[in-house]
Amino acid sequence: MEFFRSESFSSQVRYLMAQHHAPGISVAIVQDDEVASAGYGHACLEPSKPCTADTLFDIASSSKSMTAAAVGLLVEDNKNYPEVQYQATMSSLLPEDFVMPTAEYTNGVTVDDVLSHRTGMGRHDDSCRGPRSEHPDDARSVTRNLRNLPLAHPLRASYRYCNMMYTVATHLVEVKTQKTFTEFLEERFFGPLGMDSTSLQPSNARAKGFGDRLARGHHWDKENSAYHDFDGPDSPESQGAGSIITSVNDFIKWVKALLRREGPISEKVYQGLIRLRSFPNPGMRRLRRFQSPDFYAAGLEIFWYRGYMVVGHDGSIPGFGSRFFFLPELGFGAALMGNSRGANAVVDALSRQLVNAVLKVPEIERLLNNNNNDDKNKNKKAPKSAKSNLAVRPKNKSPDQVKSTPKDEGKGEIQGQESKVQGEREQTPSTDIPQGKPKKPHKADKKLRPQTTPLSAYVGKYWNPGYHTFTVQVKDEKLFIDAINRSGFTLTFEHVSNQTKYTAHLWDEFEGSQETIRAEFVFDNGRAVKMGLDLEMGMKQLIWFELEKDSS
Repeated sequence: MEFFRSESFSSQVRYLMAQHHAPGISVAIVQDDEVASAGYGHACLEPSKPCTADTLFDIASSSKSMTAAAVGLLVEDNKNYPEVQYQATMSSLLPEDFVMPTAEYTNGVTVDDVLSHRTGMGRHDDSCRGPRSEHPDDARSVTRNLRNLPLAHPLRASYRYCNMMYTVATHLVEVKTQKTFTEFLEERFFGPLGMDSTSLQPSNARAKGFGDRLARGHHWDKENSAYHDFDGPDSPESQGAGSIITSVNDFIKWVKALLRREGPISEKVYQGLIRLRSFPNPGMRRLRRFQSPDFYAAGLEIFWYRGYMVVGHDGSIPGFGSRFFFLPELGFGAALMGNSRGANAVVDALSRQLVNAVLKVPEIERLLNNNNNDDKNKNKKAPKSAKSNLAVRPKNKSPDQVKSTPKDEGKGEIQGQESKVQGEREQTPSTDIPQGKPKKPHKADKKLRPQTTPLSAYVGKYWNPGYHTFTVQVKDEKLFIDAINRSGFTLTFEHVSNQTKYTAHLWDEFEGSQETIRAEFVFDNGRAVKMGLDLEMGMKQLIWFELEKDSS
């Protein structure tokens, strides 16, 4: 508590916010029964709105712990759901809906496999259709589409992060309980724990009257040195993988429930959640000093640092970043949230500082991670907006009983050690792969050949059973796919060679960023009849689409 309340901590927050372009950061910590929280910067820039410990954020994959716990409650309830066990096969629980591409996987994938990212299925995030799509997905349709998607790995051979499987887990909860996942969360978690400001999806937060507390998502436009902001969208097609809207004052109650086995979290449920299941970094590459490799349990990442178990998860989507963690042996936990993708770097560095503080790691040992390259960051000024609103909640008092009081900005600045800490985390393969659209880097051929085949020969609707329909059109004399309404991106094609091979520039709707992927067409009788797109980073082959007959 002492470090959290100190000017040193506030200074570090401000420094990191400036360094990583995070407009707003909220932090809450719990030590035994005492809770403290603070907000820094802005929830929104235009109009200006301060970020407080009650500001609501989309916590992305930090939501997965609740999805896993929802399944854990069914596993515990042998009276009403005796068939739901961690070792039960998903196809026995959802015989009509859960069908994988082969019988081996259909008959073999268990509840445990789904919760620990070892089903062999790739991410396939771009196969899901959002609420603006002509045919939007929900948990059931996502589950039923698994049979149409190519596999990436043998069953249980390796860890492969898959957001869709957490949406599938919510379908299991809905089918067995005959409640929507929103209803289940409200009745079993949000209500009992007093998480009155927490919702599934931004629209539900607004329906509760919390619209004015919602943070806006931001991304930093480096070229113009400016932020672009947007409202976080509903994502029913990825419920369970993310989309919980909460504040640090609310979510710290969930952290405390896990830490102290409170409310719906019994000892049996807790032990089921923290059991180690898969290994994101089996080769133990680029390990941090004093830290074990990461392990994945059920909606929780676990590692040991200086001999102490650290349990948590992080979350990242366009415009938002979050992390929560707790140290069971020390009764300490924290929840950290921000409103930009850069917030992930901030909350990660702050998390390590909080852990070092509670472990009483000597300052000289923390500075061992320093290097000379950090010197260039020492003179970087923090934004004047990064003021904090600090609230300390004593035992037996709710957040509403403690007034938030403004705290003046400090003059101190972190001396670079946090940059190195973050650098170390980025070098280690993350167990929370962002919910956006990561793509394999693709270097375009420097010797581009001219496009000579008429673009009309490529235009049409192309269909894949798992990815559905993409429409190729011509825009600004280039081949173009507008997938904004279904998947939040566009593709602009640049010819490379043979009139068939292309580089496709993927532009993300919310972050405005561009990545490149491979694309290829197959011709028959002077007309493109197949299109391949490199949409799945876990596979070497392209995803192939066939021209629909009415498009020829």
